[in-house]
Amino acid sequence: MVSIAVEPAHPDRWDDVVAAFGRRGEDPSWCWCRRFLGVAEGSGPTDNRAALRHEIENSLVEPGLIAYLDGRPVGWTRVMPRSALPGVRANTALRRVLPVDPGAWWVTCFAVDQRARGNGVGTALLNAAVAHASRHGATAVEGHPVDVDALRASRVSGSAIFTGTLAMFLAAGFTEVARTYPSRPVMRRAL
Repeated sequence: MVSIAVEPAHPDRWDDVVAAFGRRGEDPSWCWCRRFLGVAEGSGPTDNRAALRHEIENSLVEPGLIAYLDGRPVGWTRVMPRSALPGVRANTALRRVLPVDPGAWWVTCFAVDQRARGNGVGTALLNAAVAHASRHGATAVEGHPVDVDALRASRVSGSAIFTGTLAMFLAAGFTEVARTYPSRPVMRRAL
């Protein structure tokens, strides 16, 4: 049986964050879970990797969590207040269906090492994200995963489901609020 532990991304765990991103860990131009932040160009570090490191080193509350499978870092998720995510707030489709809730937190993405997939790492990260948000006063946790069964492709790549899967969110006690597209449910778990 595998053992999964999830810990907050403290500055002293930076090497574990890099390892959790797998083969992309050395690529500073890769997303590094910055997509929904909408940071203006020229307003900080020049690469996404450095920007995430700067954020982890300077945040009062850890912006993400690291999953360890049998002690090895294999996964990452970002969870933070929805109000701090311009990319979520500016999304017209999401704005139409999300309730006004200044205390809502959002799970933006998941990165799970390809060799660790299928072991429950994503679900462990999501459950830990809910606990992390709750410890910091969240009223709810939300996300915008992919309903894999509603996709036309018979094989789905990891990069296509970086926001998580409907099955993961259902397993973690979330309920569907609405859909922005047939394969894109909006999920919410009240705390």
